[in-house]
Amino acid sequence: MSLTLDLAGKTAVVTGGVRGVGAGISRAFLEAGADVVAVARREPESLPEAGGRTARFVSLDARDPDAAQAFADGLDRVDVLVNNAGGAPFLPLAEGPLRTHLKIIELNLGSALIMSRVLQPRMLETGGGSIVNIGSVSGVRPSPGTSAYGAAKAGLHSLTRSLAVEWAPHVRVNTLVLGMVRTETAHLHYGDEEGIAAIGRTVPLGRLGTPDEVGVACVYLASDLAAYVTGTEMLMHGGGERPAFLDAATVNKGPNEKESR
Repeated sequence: MSLTLDLAGKTAVVTGGVRGVGAGISRAFLEAGADVVAVARREPESLPEAGGRTARFVSLDARDPDAAQAFADGLDRVDVLVNNAGGAPFLPLAEGPLRTHLKIIELNLGSALIMSRVLQPRMLETGGGSIVNIGSVSGVRPSPGTSAYGAAKAGLHSLTRSLAVEWAPHVRVNTLVLGMVRTETAHLHYGDEEGIAAIGRTVPLGRLGTPDEVGVACVYLASDLAAYVTGTEMLMHGGGERPAFLDAATVNKGPNEKESR
């Protein structure tokens, strides 16, 4: 078995692959030698580049089954699908239009289901492939203020496990469960540089992740190095979150009390 991340000759489709985390994923696959088709609803000012090559852009609403099928029919081949399209604003479930919450679920779960379904037959034409779903810690813990997003990501994690069984042995399906990642829009979520640094200090590794680090993990899951990895949820959250009870216990500790071991 090759111990390299060489994906030369492979084609990777990355949804939402032109900005933020998606751009990092596209760059990583380009660096690994793959041809990258980055899809999104709106064309960006610039496309991801790496390894002397540039991703190809296709305008597509991944929530549209007919458009997704037409896109799949137009591909020469596909070996990897990264279902990255997603996101949500802060919006408690009792607030805002109901349709907004339903659209969040359509984007974060429905698009992955649709794209996986239309591209799986194309993967089988060349012997199989790999699907990487971009999940979130919001799908494995409470997600107050983004409950529709958290529910969609929990559903995506379940979809991964089911498809890994349905489509074995020719198509592997895995989830990369992300924690906080610093992108060009991080200030919208975490505030200024001081706020971002403060948030980073809550993570055991002391910082937010980067889109390029996410991309490398996706390349690993798509490569032959992960040939026996399917149906899994790979956590990528810098160690997670410090349990709140530890800080409470520190505050309430008496002057003569010691840490229990």
